[in-house]
Amino acid sequence: MRKKIVAGNWKMHKNAEQTEDLLNDLIAKLPTETAVQVIVAPTFVNLASAVAHLEFTNLTVAAQNMHQAEGGAFTGEISADMLQSVGVQTVILGHSERRAIFHETDAIIANKVDTALEHDMTVIFCFGEELKDRQSKNHFNVVENQLKDGLLHIKESDWGNVVLAYEPVWAIGTGETASPEQAQEMHEFIREVVLKAFGKEIAENVSILYGGSVKPENAKEIFSKPDVDGGLIGGAALKADDFAAIVNAI
Repeated sequence: MRKKIVAGNWKMHKNAEQTEDLLNDLIAKLPTETAVQVIVAPTFVNLASAVAHLEFTNLTVAAQNMHQAEGGAFTGEISADMLQSVGVQTVILGHSERRAIFHETDAIIANKVDTALEHDMTVIFCFGEELKDRQSKNHFNVVENQLKDGLLHIKESDWGNVVLAYEPVWAIGTGETASPEQAQEMHEFIREVVLKAFGKEIAENVSILYGGSVKPENAKEIFSKPDVDGGLIGGAALKADDFAAIVNAI
């Protein structure tokens, strides 16, 4: 049975004091016992303190990115070993902002995936189409190619450390809105792509998160869809009440 997961990507928000305040609010508002895996991804500089702060809770800390190299002359970058040295075992890779703003290619992301899995880390693998792809009805091809080029080269044994996160980039901050039915349609397609490549057992057990502006108002309906196993949350993850409501919705 696949996991239900709600992950909050904090992006470049919250300094040290604000991070501590938000974590305290989440601890107070989230249920102490839940079948849902709850993940928070603060900025790099606050990862170590977040891990320490959440040590005796059921919240997991993830990094928002990492470099594919084990080390070297890569100014400003963070390695898998560095993340693990502060207690972080989960990393978000291939996020739409990394692809669009920082020009990360599928090849780069595939290398990052390989490094993370070699370190036995859990990878939240992000992918999704832009507005032009949706408008030209090329969205299924784009998503399938991102999966094939960035992830589907991994071994069957690696799938226990992989979570998929579909980001309809066209529905994030554009004024366009993705319906729960559109989310289900794409998630069903994604599961079919995995099925063809790795078989029924892996396809049925991999969690697929929806990352298209999930809010307390729409979370319950989106999460009710059979192939939606949770959410990768952006803006709503920065407000404890909203994030807790989304977790409770699943």
